[in-house]
Amino acid sequence: MSAVPVALATKSPEAFRTISEVANKLDVPQHVLRFWEARFAQIRPVKRAGGRRYYRPEDIDLLHGIRALLYTDGYTIKGVQKILREQGVRYVAEVGRRAPATHARKALPVETDDKPRYARAAIARLQEAHSDLLSPVEEQPPLDKAARTKLEALLRELTMLKTELRAARDRAQI
Repeated sequence: MSAVPVALATKSPEAFRTISEVANKLDVPQHVLRFWEARFAQIRPVKRAGGRRYYRPEDIDLLHGIRALLYTDGYTIKGVQKILREQGVRYVAEVGRRAPATHARKALPVETDDKPRYARAAIARLQEAHSDLLSPVEEQPPLDKAARTKLEALLRELTMLKTELRAARDRAQI
């Protein structure tokens, strides 16, 4: 994204912002803002002649919050929609006000403890549900048919999670 021109940087904090200004400020493409507008009914920029969007300061705080929840905290679109329903717009806007002003995109870690919250929770659920299969190999008796079926299901689920983590990492690098 290009830097904000000097004339725009001197605008009043209460001034409306264009989609390009907001996209630059959030470090996301304009089409992402339009996509979020379609997914989050709470985002309602003022539209003027020709369909031009103008974002109020409270719209920008909300967008900052959505961005932080999606890109920093690792929530999905549905997860952020649920937060908006349960916690409200003010909560998400406050998350946006607390978020750093500039965001650097980074790949989601795959093999560290910094996995997104949903990945850590999924792994914990799998470990709890299949703790009998996670003991050291030398202590395992030969697998019976039920244990083998359970282990194969675990492998399929882990493979699916690995695919989802890779997709999330790829989306974060866009």
